[in-house]
Amino acid sequence: MNVSAGVIDAIFAEWDRDDSPGCALAIIKDGQIVYARGYGMSNLEHRVPIAPDSIFHVASISKQFTDMCIALLAAEDRLSLDDDIREYVPEIPSYGDTKKIRNLIHHTSGLRDMWDLLAMAGWRDDDLITEDDMLWVASRQTAPNFRPGDEYVYSNTGYALLATIIHRVSGQTLREFAHERIFVPLGMTRTHVHDDHTEIVVGRTQAYEPRKSGGLRVSIPVFDVAGTTSLFTTVEDMARWDSNFDQRTVGGDAVIKQMLTPGSLNDGGPMSYAFGLNVHQYRGMQIVEHSGADAGYRAHYLRFPEERVAIVCLCNLSTMMPRNLALAVADVVLAERFPESLDESQPEPDADAARFAGVYRNPLTGDLLCVRADDGLRLGFDNPQKLERFDDGAYRIDGQSLTRLRFEERGNQLVLINGARYSPTPDPVYERVSGPDAARPPVWQGGTFSSDEVATTYHLEPTESGLTMSHFRLKDRTLHHAFGDTYAANNLRIELDRDDAGAVTGFRASTFRVRNVRFQRD
Repeated sequence: MNVSAGVIDAIFAEWDRDDSPGCALAIIKDGQIVYARGYGMSNLEHRVPIAPDSIFHVASISKQFTDMCIALLAAEDRLSLDDDIREYVPEIPSYGDTKKIRNLIHHTSGLRDMWDLLAMAGWRDDDLITEDDMLWVASRQTAPNFRPGDEYVYSNTGYALLATIIHRVSGQTLREFAHERIFVPLGMTRTHVHDDHTEIVVGRTQAYEPRKSGGLRVSIPVFDVAGTTSLFTTVEDMARWDSNFDQRTVGGDAVIKQMLTPGSLNDGGPMSYAFGLNVHQYRGMQIVEHSGADAGYRAHYLRFPEERVAIVCLCNLSTMMPRNLALAVADVVLAERFPESLDESQPEPDADAARFAGVYRNPLTGDLLCVRADDGLRLGFDNPQKLERFDDGAYRIDGQSLTRLRFEERGNQLVLINGARYSPTPDPVYERVSGPDAARPPVWQGGTFSSDEVATTYHLEPTESGLTMSHFRLKDRTLHHAFGDTYAANNLRIELDRDDAGAVTGFRASTFRVRNVRFQRD
Protein backbone atom coordinates (compact mmCIF):
# COMPACT_ATOMS: atom_id res chain seq x y z
CA MET A 1 0.00 0.00 0.00
CA ASN A 2 1.53 3.26 -1.16
CA VAL A 3 0.47 6.35 0.83
CA SER A 4 2.56 9.05 -0.80
CA ALA A 5 1.40 12.33 0.76
CA GLY A 6 2.88 14.51 -1.97
CA VAL A 7 1.22 12.57 -4.79
CA ILE A 8 -2.12 12.39 -2.98
CA ASP A 9 -2.08 16.08 -2.06
CA ALA A 10 -1.40 16.95 -5.70
CA ILE A 11 -4.78 15.43 -6.64
CA PHE A 12 -6.47 18.13 -4.51
CA ALA A 13 -4.07 21.00 -5.25
CA GLU A 14 -6.66 22.95 -7.26
CA TRP A 15 -8.74 23.50 -4.11
CA ASP A 16 -6.02 23.58 -1.46
CA ARG A 17 -6.28 27.35 -0.94
CA ASP A 18 -7.67 29.77 1.62
CA ASP A 19 -10.12 31.25 -0.91
CA SER A 20 -11.71 28.03 -2.15
CA PRO A 21 -14.11 25.37 -0.88
CA GLY A 22 -12.64 21.89 -0.99
CA CYS A 23 -12.67 18.41 0.57
CA ALA A 24 -11.86 16.30 3.56
CA LEU A 25 -10.09 13.04 2.74
CA ALA A 26 -9.47 9.87 4.72
CA ILE A 27 -7.58 6.79 3.57
CA ILE A 28 -8.42 3.77 5.71
CA LYS A 29 -6.62 0.45 6.08
CA ASP A 30 -7.93 -2.33 8.33
CA GLY A 31 -10.39 0.10 9.88
CA GLN A 32 -7.70 2.62 10.84
CA ILE A 33 -7.00 5.97 9.20
CA VAL A 34 -3.54 5.96 7.63
CA TYR A 35 -3.84 9.39 6.01
CA ALA A 36 -6.32 12.23 6.53
CA ARG A 37 -6.28 15.84 5.42
CA GLY A 38 -8.49 18.80 4.69
CA TYR A 39 -8.10 20.82 1.50
CA GLY A 40 -9.66 24.27 1.10
CA MET A 41 -12.11 26.08 3.35
CA SER A 42 -15.04 24.91 5.42
CA ASN A 43 -16.39 28.48 5.63
CA LEU A 44 -15.19 31.19 3.26
CA GLU A 45 -16.77 34.06 5.19
CA HIS A 46 -14.91 33.23 8.41
CA ARG A 47 -11.85 31.63 6.78
CA VAL A 48 -12.31 28.31 8.59
CA PRO A 49 -10.25 25.55 6.96
CA ILE A 50 -11.53 22.05 6.28
CA ALA A 51 -10.14 19.42 8.65
CA PRO A 52 -10.68 15.67 9.09
CA ASP A 53 -13.20 16.42 11.85
CA SER A 54 -15.24 18.88 9.71
CA ILE A 55 -18.89 17.87 9.49
CA PHE A 56 -20.47 17.47 6.05
CA HIS A 57 -23.97 16.79 4.80
CA VAL A 58 -23.33 13.58 2.82
CA ALA A 59 -26.66 13.27 0.98
CA SER A 60 -27.28 9.77 -0.41
CA ILE A 61 -24.47 8.16 1.55
CA SER A 62 -27.22 8.29 4.19
CA LYS A 63 -28.99 5.40 2.45
CA GLN A 64 -26.65 2.67 3.72
CA PHE A 65 -27.33 3.76 7.32
CA THR A 66 -31.08 3.72 6.72
CA ASP A 67 -30.74 0.20 5.35
CA MET A 68 -28.69 -0.91 8.34
CA CYS A 69 -31.56 0.23 10.59
CA ILE A 70 -34.05 -1.74 8.47
CA ALA A 71 -31.77 -4.80 8.51
CA LEU A 72 -31.51 -4.62 12.31
CA LEU A 73 -35.30 -4.49 12.66
CA ALA A 74 -35.64 -7.44 10.27
CA ALA A 75 -33.04 -9.44 12.21
CA GLU A 76 -35.18 -8.92 15.31
CA ASP A 77 -38.34 -10.06 13.45
CA ARG A 78 -39.95 -6.67 13.94
CA LEU A 79 -40.58 -6.54 10.20
CA SER A 80 -39.86 -8.63 7.12
CA LEU A 81 -38.22 -7.41 3.93
CA ASP A 82 -41.06 -9.13 2.08
CA ASP A 83 -43.77 -7.17 3.89
CA ASP A 84 -46.03 -5.03 1.73
CA ILE A 85 -45.04 -1.42 2.43
CA ARG A 86 -48.73 -0.48 2.74
CA GLU A 87 -48.83 -2.35 6.05
CA TYR A 88 -46.77 0.56 7.40
CA VAL A 89 -47.52 3.42 4.99
CA PRO A 90 -51.12 2.98 3.79
CA GLU A 91 -50.92 6.48 2.34
CA ILE A 92 -49.18 4.99 -0.71
CA PRO A 93 -51.62 3.75 -3.41
CA SER A 94 -51.51 0.02 -4.14
CA TYR A 95 -51.59 0.25 -7.98
CA GLY A 96 -52.72 -3.38 -7.86
CA ASP A 97 -49.25 -4.72 -7.04
CA THR A 98 -47.39 -5.59 -3.84
CA LYS A 99 -44.44 -3.32 -3.17
CA LYS A 100 -42.12 -5.01 -0.70
CA ILE A 101 -39.70 -3.30 1.67
CA ARG A 102 -36.87 -4.91 -0.29
CA ASN A 103 -38.16 -3.12 -3.43
CA LEU A 104 -37.58 0.20 -1.65
CA ILE A 105 -34.08 -0.87 -0.64
CA HIS A 106 -33.01 -1.93 -4.15
CA HIS A 107 -34.78 0.89 -6.07
CA THR A 108 -37.08 -1.60 -7.79
CA SER A 109 -40.38 -0.30 -6.36
CA GLY A 110 -41.36 1.74 -9.41
CA LEU A 111 -42.28 4.66 -7.14
CA ARG A 112 -41.73 8.02 -8.79
CA ASP A 113 -38.90 10.07 -7.30
CA MET A 114 -39.98 12.65 -4.71
CA TRP A 115 -37.46 15.35 -5.66
CA ASP A 116 -38.51 15.39 -9.31
CA LEU A 117 -42.20 15.30 -8.38
CA LEU A 118 -41.85 18.22 -5.97
CA ALA A 119 -39.90 20.15 -8.60
CA MET A 120 -42.76 19.54 -11.07
CA ALA A 121 -45.18 20.73 -8.38
CA GLY A 122 -43.36 24.06 -8.24
CA TRP A 123 -41.10 23.53 -5.21
CA ARG A 124 -37.92 25.59 -5.48
CA ASP A 125 -34.44 24.50 -4.40
CA ASP A 126 -34.59 26.66 -1.27
CA ASP A 127 -38.08 25.57 -0.14
CA LEU A 128 -38.36 23.61 3.10
CA ILE A 129 -39.20 19.94 2.41
CA THR A 130 -40.57 17.68 5.14
CA GLU A 131 -41.70 14.09 5.56
CA ASP A 132 -45.30 15.30 5.23
CA ASP A 133 -44.47 16.91 1.88
CA MET A 134 -43.02 13.62 0.67
CA LEU A 135 -46.10 11.68 1.78
CA TRP A 136 -48.37 14.30 0.21
CA VAL A 137 -46.82 14.07 -3.25
CA ALA A 138 -46.29 10.28 -3.14
CA SER A 139 -49.92 9.66 -2.16
CA ARG A 140 -51.22 11.66 -5.16
CA GLN A 141 -49.60 9.50 -7.84
CA THR A 142 -52.04 7.53 -9.97
CA ALA A 143 -49.46 5.22 -11.55
CA PRO A 144 -45.92 3.96 -10.85
CA ASN A 145 -43.00 4.05 -13.27
CA PHE A 146 -43.18 0.25 -13.66
CA ARG A 147 -44.33 -2.93 -11.95
CA PRO A 148 -42.33 -3.68 -8.75
CA GLY A 149 -39.21 -5.70 -9.53
CA ASP A 150 -39.34 -5.26 -13.30
CA GLU A 151 -36.69 -2.54 -13.45
CA TYR A 152 -34.20 -0.55 -11.43
CA VAL A 153 -34.80 3.21 -11.28
CA TYR A 154 -33.25 5.17 -8.43
CA SER A 155 -36.03 6.46 -6.15
CA ASN A 156 -35.49 8.79 -3.21
CA THR A 157 -39.17 8.33 -2.35
CA GLY A 158 -38.45 4.74 -1.39
CA TYR A 159 -35.77 5.72 1.11
CA ALA A 160 -37.84 8.49 2.68
CA LEU A 161 -40.55 5.84 3.16
CA LEU A 162 -38.02 3.52 4.82
CA ALA A 163 -37.41 6.23 7.44
CA THR A 164 -41.17 6.45 7.99
CA ILE A 165 -41.36 2.66 8.37
CA ILE A 166 -38.51 2.66 10.92
CA HIS A 167 -40.35 5.29 12.96
CA ARG A 168 -43.70 3.49 12.84
CA VAL A 169 -42.22 0.08 13.70
CA SER A 170 -39.74 1.09 16.41
CA GLY A 171 -41.46 4.12 17.89
CA GLN A 172 -38.20 6.02 17.38
CA THR A 173 -37.33 8.48 14.63
CA LEU A 174 -34.57 7.41 12.27
CA ARG A 175 -32.35 9.91 14.07
CA GLU A 176 -33.04 8.33 17.46
CA PHE A 177 -32.80 4.74 16.24
CA ALA A 178 -29.55 5.24 14.30
CA HIS A 179 -27.98 7.14 17.20
CA GLU A 180 -28.77 4.37 19.70
CA ARG A 181 -28.10 1.35 17.50
CA ILE A 182 -25.26 2.51 15.20
CA PHE A 183 -23.52 5.75 16.12
CA VAL A 184 -23.07 5.19 19.87
CA PRO A 185 -21.82 1.56 19.57
CA LEU A 186 -19.34 2.56 16.87
CA GLY A 187 -18.15 5.74 18.59
CA MET A 188 -19.38 7.99 15.76
CA THR A 189 -19.63 11.01 18.06
CA ARG A 190 -19.81 13.65 15.33
CA THR A 191 -22.51 11.93 13.26
CA HIS A 192 -26.27 12.39 13.34
CA VAL A 193 -29.35 12.31 11.11
CA HIS A 194 -30.13 15.98 10.61
CA ASP A 195 -33.94 16.19 10.73
CA ASP A 196 -34.23 19.83 11.83
CA HIS A 197 -32.81 22.32 9.33
CA THR A 198 -32.76 25.09 11.98
CA GLU A 199 -30.47 23.14 14.34
CA ILE A 200 -27.07 24.64 15.10
CA VAL A 201 -24.25 22.14 14.42
CA VAL A 202 -20.81 23.08 15.70
CA GLY A 203 -18.14 22.28 13.12
CA ARG A 204 -20.52 22.05 10.15
CA THR A 205 -19.10 23.00 6.76
CA GLN A 206 -20.90 25.47 4.54
CA ALA A 207 -21.47 24.47 0.91
CA TYR A 208 -21.18 26.49 -2.28
CA GLU A 209 -21.96 26.51 -5.97
CA PRO A 210 -20.83 28.83 -8.79
CA ARG A 211 -22.88 31.87 -9.77
CA LYS A 212 -23.57 32.30 -13.47
CA SER A 213 -22.17 35.82 -13.20
CA GLY A 214 -19.00 34.59 -11.52
CA GLY A 215 -17.97 33.84 -7.96
CA LEU A 216 -19.76 31.56 -5.54
CA ARG A 217 -23.05 31.45 -3.68
CA VAL A 218 -23.98 29.61 -0.48
CA SER A 219 -25.85 26.39 -1.36
CA ILE A 220 -27.18 24.45 1.64
CA PRO A 221 -30.15 22.04 1.44
CA VAL A 222 -33.30 22.88 3.41
CA PHE A 223 -34.57 19.42 4.35
CA ASP A 224 -36.41 18.06 7.36
CA VAL A 225 -36.81 14.72 5.58
CA ALA A 226 -34.50 11.82 6.38
CA GLY A 227 -33.72 8.30 5.19
CA THR A 228 -32.83 9.23 1.67
CA THR A 229 -30.48 12.03 2.75
CA SER A 230 -29.62 14.31 5.72
CA LEU A 231 -26.80 12.35 7.38
CA PHE A 232 -24.16 14.65 8.89
CA THR A 233 -20.76 13.04 9.44
CA THR A 234 -16.98 13.37 9.13
CA VAL A 235 -14.32 11.35 7.34
CA GLU A 236 -13.08 10.22 10.76
CA ASP A 237 -16.48 8.85 11.74
CA MET A 238 -16.86 7.23 8.32
CA ALA A 239 -13.67 5.31 9.11
CA ARG A 240 -15.42 3.90 12.20
CA TRP A 241 -18.37 2.89 9.99
CA ASP A 242 -16.01 1.28 7.49
CA SER A 243 -14.35 -0.71 10.24
CA ASN A 244 -17.70 -2.28 11.09
CA PHE A 245 -17.77 -4.13 7.77
CA ASP A 246 -14.85 -6.17 9.11
CA GLN A 247 -15.37 -6.04 12.90
CA ARG A 248 -19.18 -6.45 12.64
CA THR A 249 -19.82 -4.87 16.03
CA VAL A 250 -23.19 -3.66 14.77
CA GLY A 251 -25.29 -6.22 12.90
CA GLY A 252 -23.10 -9.30 13.11
CA ASP A 253 -22.20 -11.60 10.24
CA ALA A 254 -25.71 -12.14 8.86
CA VAL A 255 -26.66 -8.45 8.68
CA ILE A 256 -23.32 -7.39 7.16
CA LYS A 257 -23.59 -10.14 4.53
CA GLN A 258 -27.10 -8.94 3.73
CA MET A 259 -25.91 -5.32 3.45
CA LEU A 260 -23.44 -6.35 0.75
CA THR A 261 -25.77 -8.62 -1.26
CA PRO A 262 -27.24 -6.99 -4.40
CA GLY A 263 -30.89 -7.47 -5.25
CA SER A 264 -32.32 -9.05 -8.37
CA LEU A 265 -35.07 -8.27 -10.87
CA ASN A 266 -38.22 -10.28 -11.49
CA ASP A 267 -36.66 -11.96 -14.51
CA GLY A 268 -33.62 -12.96 -12.48
CA GLY A 269 -31.51 -10.25 -14.04
CA PRO A 270 -28.48 -9.22 -11.99
CA MET A 271 -28.18 -6.00 -10.05
CA SER A 272 -25.24 -4.17 -8.51
CA TYR A 273 -27.27 -2.26 -5.89
CA ALA A 274 -27.28 -3.86 -2.45
CA PHE A 275 -28.31 -2.09 0.80
CA GLY A 276 -27.49 1.52 -0.02
CA LEU A 277 -24.23 0.32 -1.52
CA ASN A 278 -23.22 -0.39 -5.09
CA VAL A 279 -21.18 -3.59 -5.46
CA HIS A 280 -19.24 -4.01 -8.69
CA GLN A 281 -15.73 -3.88 -10.24
CA TYR A 282 -12.98 -1.33 -10.83
CA ARG A 283 -9.79 -2.32 -12.64
CA GLY A 284 -10.54 -5.98 -12.02
CA MET A 285 -11.06 -5.57 -8.28
CA GLN A 286 -14.33 -5.66 -6.36
CA ILE A 287 -15.46 -2.31 -4.94
CA VAL A 288 -18.30 -1.20 -2.69
CA GLU A 289 -19.31 2.43 -3.06
CA HIS A 290 -21.95 5.14 -2.97
CA SER A 291 -22.04 8.83 -3.83
CA GLY A 292 -24.02 11.72 -2.42
CA ALA A 293 -25.03 15.08 -3.91
CA ASP A 294 -27.35 17.72 -2.45
CA ALA A 295 -27.17 21.45 -3.15
CA GLY A 296 -23.44 22.32 -2.92
CA TYR A 297 -22.38 19.16 -1.06
CA ARG A 298 -20.68 16.26 -2.83
CA ALA A 299 -19.52 13.03 -1.16
CA HIS A 300 -18.18 9.58 -1.94
CA TYR A 301 -17.46 6.43 0.05
CA LEU A 302 -15.29 3.83 -1.71
CA ARG A 303 -14.22 0.48 -0.26
CA PHE A 304 -11.99 -2.30 -1.59
CA PRO A 305 -13.10 -5.24 0.61
CA GLU A 306 -10.41 -7.69 -0.53
CA GLU A 307 -7.70 -5.19 0.44
CA ARG A 308 -9.58 -3.86 3.50
CA VAL A 309 -8.90 -0.38 2.16
CA ALA A 310 -11.40 2.47 1.97
CA ILE A 311 -11.34 6.07 0.80
CA VAL A 312 -13.78 8.74 1.95
CA CYS A 313 -13.95 12.06 0.15
CA LEU A 314 -16.40 14.74 1.38
CA CYS A 315 -16.61 18.07 -0.48
CA ASN A 316 -18.46 21.38 -0.20
CA LEU A 317 -18.51 22.64 -3.80
CA SER A 318 -21.12 21.53 -6.34
CA THR A 319 -18.70 21.25 -9.26
CA MET A 320 -16.40 18.79 -7.51
CA MET A 321 -16.45 15.08 -8.41
CA PRO A 322 -15.47 13.14 -5.30
CA ARG A 323 -15.88 9.74 -6.96
CA ASN A 324 -13.27 10.66 -9.56
CA LEU A 325 -11.05 12.03 -6.78
CA ALA A 326 -11.46 8.92 -4.64
CA LEU A 327 -10.60 6.66 -7.58
CA ALA A 328 -7.57 8.82 -8.36
CA VAL A 329 -6.42 8.31 -4.78
CA ALA A 330 -7.04 4.57 -5.10
CA ASP A 331 -4.92 4.50 -8.26
CA VAL A 332 -2.03 5.78 -6.14
CA VAL A 333 -2.62 3.79 -2.96
CA LEU A 334 -3.28 0.44 -4.66
CA ALA A 335 -1.16 0.95 -7.77
CA GLU A 336 0.64 -2.39 -7.38
CA ARG A 337 -2.47 -4.38 -6.46
CA PHE A 338 -4.87 -3.87 -9.36
CA PRO A 339 -5.22 -6.86 -11.71
CA GLU A 340 -6.00 -4.51 -14.60
CA SER A 341 -3.91 -1.53 -15.72
CA LEU A 342 -5.15 2.04 -15.56
CA ASP A 343 -6.92 3.25 -18.70
CA GLU A 344 -4.53 5.86 -20.10
CA SER A 345 -6.09 6.38 -23.54
CA GLN A 346 -5.60 9.87 -24.96
CA PRO A 347 -7.95 12.25 -26.80
CA GLU A 348 -7.72 12.16 -30.58
CA PRO A 349 -9.45 14.29 -33.23
CA ASP A 350 -12.45 13.09 -35.24
CA ALA A 351 -12.95 15.34 -38.24
CA ASP A 352 -16.25 13.70 -39.16
CA ALA A 353 -17.82 13.67 -35.69
CA ALA A 354 -20.84 15.70 -36.82
CA ARG A 355 -22.32 12.54 -38.36
CA PHE A 356 -23.31 11.45 -34.85
CA ALA A 357 -25.34 14.56 -34.02
CA GLY A 358 -29.01 14.06 -33.19
CA VAL A 359 -31.45 13.01 -30.49
CA TYR A 360 -31.20 9.46 -29.14
CA ARG A 361 -33.96 7.65 -27.23
CA ASN A 362 -33.82 4.71 -24.81
CA PRO A 363 -36.67 2.48 -26.07
CA LEU A 364 -37.24 0.94 -22.62
CA THR A 365 -37.41 4.10 -20.50
CA GLY A 366 -38.09 6.82 -23.07
CA ASP A 367 -35.09 8.82 -21.78
CA LEU A 368 -33.47 11.14 -24.31
CA LEU A 369 -29.88 12.21 -24.95
CA CYS A 370 -29.03 15.08 -27.28
CA VAL A 371 -25.72 15.08 -29.17
CA ARG A 372 -24.83 18.42 -30.80
CA ALA A 373 -22.23 19.19 -33.44
CA ASP A 374 -20.71 22.40 -32.07
CA ASP A 375 -16.93 22.72 -32.06
CA GLY A 376 -16.78 18.93 -32.10
CA LEU A 377 -19.48 17.00 -30.25
CA ARG A 378 -21.36 18.14 -27.16
CA LEU A 379 -23.87 16.28 -24.98
CA GLY A 380 -27.03 17.87 -23.61
CA PHE A 381 -30.12 19.83 -24.57
CA ASP A 382 -29.08 22.71 -22.27
CA ASN A 383 -25.51 23.88 -21.56
CA PRO A 384 -24.10 20.95 -23.56
CA GLN A 385 -20.83 19.47 -22.30
CA LYS A 386 -17.92 18.86 -24.61
CA LEU A 387 -17.24 15.27 -25.70
CA GLU A 388 -13.73 14.06 -26.49
CA ARG A 389 -12.96 11.00 -28.60
CA PHE A 390 -10.32 8.68 -27.16
CA ASP A 391 -8.15 6.12 -28.88
CA ASP A 392 -10.45 3.29 -27.78
CA GLY A 393 -13.14 4.79 -30.05
CA ALA A 394 -15.37 5.97 -27.19
CA TYR A 395 -16.34 9.54 -26.44
CA ARG A 396 -16.15 10.91 -22.92
CA ILE A 397 -17.51 13.99 -21.25
CA ASP A 398 -14.62 16.39 -20.80
CA GLY A 399 -13.36 16.08 -17.22
CA GLN A 400 -15.52 13.04 -16.47
CA SER A 401 -13.47 10.11 -17.70
CA LEU A 402 -15.86 7.58 -16.13
CA THR A 403 -18.75 8.48 -18.44
CA ARG A 404 -18.30 7.07 -21.94
CA LEU A 405 -20.45 6.96 -25.05
CA ARG A 406 -19.92 4.67 -28.00
CA PHE A 407 -21.69 5.28 -31.30
CA GLU A 408 -22.72 2.28 -33.39
CA GLU A 409 -22.85 3.74 -36.90
CA ARG A 410 -24.69 0.94 -38.69
CA GLY A 411 -27.54 0.86 -36.21
CA ASN A 412 -27.76 4.61 -35.58
CA GLN A 413 -27.29 3.82 -31.90
CA LEU A 414 -25.51 5.27 -28.90
CA VAL A 415 -24.38 3.00 -26.06
CA LEU A 416 -23.89 4.60 -22.64
CA ILE A 417 -21.00 2.80 -20.94
CA ASN A 418 -20.28 3.02 -17.20
CA GLY A 419 -22.63 5.96 -16.87
CA ALA A 420 -22.77 8.23 -13.84
CA ARG A 421 -25.99 6.61 -12.60
CA TYR A 422 -25.65 3.21 -10.96
CA SER A 423 -27.17 0.69 -13.33
CA PRO A 424 -27.65 -3.03 -12.63
CA THR A 425 -28.54 -3.77 -16.24
CA PRO A 426 -26.34 -4.04 -19.34
CA ASP A 427 -25.12 -0.77 -20.81
CA PRO A 428 -28.27 1.00 -22.07
CA VAL A 429 -28.65 1.44 -25.82
CA TYR A 430 -30.19 4.63 -27.21
CA GLU A 431 -31.60 4.73 -30.75
CA ARG A 432 -31.39 7.85 -32.91
CA VAL A 433 -34.86 9.32 -33.41
CA SER A 434 -33.88 12.56 -35.14
CA GLY A 435 -30.79 13.73 -36.96
CA PRO A 436 -28.88 17.02 -36.90
CA ASP A 437 -31.44 18.58 -39.26
CA ALA A 438 -34.57 17.64 -37.33
CA ALA A 439 -37.93 18.64 -38.76
CA ARG A 440 -39.57 21.77 -37.40
CA PRO A 441 -41.98 21.14 -34.53
CA PRO A 442 -45.58 20.48 -35.55
CA VAL A 443 -47.94 23.43 -35.34
CA TRP A 444 -50.20 23.43 -32.30
CA GLN A 445 -52.01 25.83 -30.04
CA GLY A 446 -50.45 26.57 -26.64
CA GLY A 447 -52.44 26.86 -23.45
CA THR A 448 -52.74 26.14 -19.75
CA PHE A 449 -52.49 22.58 -18.43
CA SER A 450 -53.08 21.17 -14.94
CA SER A 451 -52.17 17.97 -13.10
CA ASP A 452 -53.89 16.49 -10.05
CA GLU A 453 -50.82 14.32 -9.40
CA VAL A 454 -48.62 17.31 -8.59
CA ALA A 455 -51.46 19.77 -7.87
CA THR A 456 -50.18 22.51 -10.15
CA THR A 457 -50.61 24.29 -13.48
CA TYR A 458 -48.24 25.18 -16.33
CA HIS A 459 -48.65 27.34 -19.40
CA LEU A 460 -47.02 25.99 -22.59
CA GLU A 461 -46.32 28.32 -25.48
CA PRO A 462 -44.91 26.93 -28.77
CA THR A 463 -41.91 28.66 -30.33
CA GLU A 464 -40.12 28.21 -33.67
CA SER A 465 -37.72 25.65 -32.20
CA GLY A 466 -39.57 24.24 -29.20
CA LEU A 467 -41.75 25.61 -26.43
CA THR A 468 -41.66 27.80 -23.33
CA MET A 469 -42.94 26.29 -20.08
CA SER A 470 -44.17 28.82 -17.49
CA HIS A 471 -45.11 28.39 -13.83
CA PHE A 472 -46.06 31.11 -11.36
CA ARG A 473 -43.34 30.07 -8.85
CA LEU A 474 -40.56 29.16 -11.27
CA LYS A 475 -38.48 30.80 -13.97
CA ASP A 476 -39.67 30.16 -17.51
CA ARG A 477 -38.06 27.08 -18.98
CA THR A 478 -37.19 26.48 -22.63
CA LEU A 479 -37.71 23.01 -24.05
CA HIS A 480 -36.22 22.00 -27.39
CA HIS A 481 -38.11 20.11 -30.06
CA ALA A 482 -36.72 16.55 -30.00
CA PHE A 483 -38.90 14.71 -32.52
CA GLY A 484 -42.60 14.47 -33.39
CA ASP A 485 -44.67 15.74 -30.47
CA THR A 486 -41.79 15.37 -27.98
CA TYR A 487 -39.90 18.28 -26.41
CA ALA A 488 -37.02 18.08 -23.97
CA ALA A 489 -34.53 19.78 -21.69
CA ASN A 490 -31.67 17.97 -19.89
CA ASN A 491 -33.85 16.23 -17.29
CA LEU A 492 -37.37 16.89 -18.52
CA ARG A 493 -39.36 15.41 -21.38
CA ILE A 494 -42.80 16.58 -22.56
CA GLU A 495 -44.93 14.38 -24.86
CA LEU A 496 -48.11 15.93 -26.21
CA ASP A 497 -51.43 14.06 -26.24
CA ARG A 498 -53.90 14.73 -29.09
CA ASP A 499 -57.52 13.85 -29.76
CA ASP A 500 -58.80 12.23 -32.95
CA ALA A 501 -59.01 15.64 -34.61
CA GLY A 502 -55.35 16.34 -33.87
CA ALA A 503 -55.93 18.97 -31.18
CA VAL A 504 -53.57 18.94 -28.19
CA THR A 505 -55.54 17.83 -25.12
CA GLY A 506 -52.72 17.46 -22.62
CA PHE A 507 -49.19 16.22 -22.14
CA ARG A 508 -47.12 13.73 -20.15
CA ALA A 509 -44.08 15.01 -18.23
CA SER A 510 -41.13 12.71 -17.51
CA THR A 511 -37.64 12.89 -16.03
CA PHE A 512 -34.97 10.21 -15.66
CA ARG A 513 -36.71 9.11 -12.42
CA VAL A 514 -40.36 9.96 -13.10
CA ARG A 515 -42.46 8.74 -16.00
CA ASN A 516 -45.66 10.12 -17.50
CA VAL A 517 -47.12 12.55 -15.00
CA ARG A 518 -50.31 13.60 -16.78
CA PHE A 519 -51.44 17.17 -17.41
CA GLN A 520 -54.82 18.03 -18.99
CA ARG A 521 -55.69 21.20 -20.91
CA ASP A 522 -57.78 23.54 -18.75
